[in-house]
Amino acid sequence: MPHRIKPAEPLNQSDPPPNHVAIIMDGNGRWAKERGLPRSFGHRQGVEAVRRAVRAAIEIGIPYLTIFSFSSENWKRPADEIDDLMGLMKRFIRRDLAELHEAGVAIRTIGERQQVDNELTALIDEAVELTRDNKALTLVIAFNYGSRGEIAKAARRLAERVAAGHLDPSQITVDAMASVLDTSGIPDPDLLIRTSGEMRLSNFLLWQTAYTEFVFLDCYWPDFDKAALESAISEFRARERRFGGLSKRSTA
Repeated sequence: MPHRIKPAEPLNQSDPPPNHVAIIMDGNGRWAKERGLPRSFGHRQGVEAVRRAVRAAIEIGIPYLTIFSFSSENWKRPADEIDDLMGLMKRFIRRDLAELHEAGVAIRTIGERQQVDNELTALIDEAVELTRDNKALTLVIAFNYGSRGEIAKAARRLAERVAAGHLDPSQITVDAMASVLDTSGIPDPDLLIRTSGEMRLSNFLLWQTAYTEFVFLDCYWPDFDKAALESAISEFRARERRFGGLSKRSTA
């Protein structure tokens, strides 16, 4: 069942935050529809929620934050909505890049470049290069991203190395596969949050979330704020992560 947001008590600073939080930002359209507004307005309010989430992650001390901003399946949406989403991404970079850089945010993107226009690609490259050495937070933007495609591409890379004689099939291991994924060098998420009450991954980080804790929130993404993030982290901290082993309680 989705986790209802409760007034979160201040997080205990002695407990380290999750190393990596991933978010499926869902519910922009439904948020707008319930208010009699066009979907585009919901997407614009969703960008404001991204800004709040980034600020909150820095304040809490989360090292990695990944946001699912545009999936490879989103191209099926109406052309005017796609154009609006692309425009929002461009405006976000233009408006926020200097502030993110000053705050010590390193931007990284995962996903494909096919179908993405040259102007947006250039803006993304500029953002990644400018912020490359920042340390306060790594903001991973999953844009034109689909996990099945990512895994297939990684398998193809390893197969090409085998065909070229640079890799023996016996060397294809979990670590070898992880090294050729888009997320190479990024730790797997400890916590994945999805807003809007939906409970599915929607082709997001399928490989990387093998042992991730999931928290499904019943709020729509435009309403997401620091309190919602803290509520999800509190739920995360209440769980026992066993990674396939036995519960500590069962061995006591």
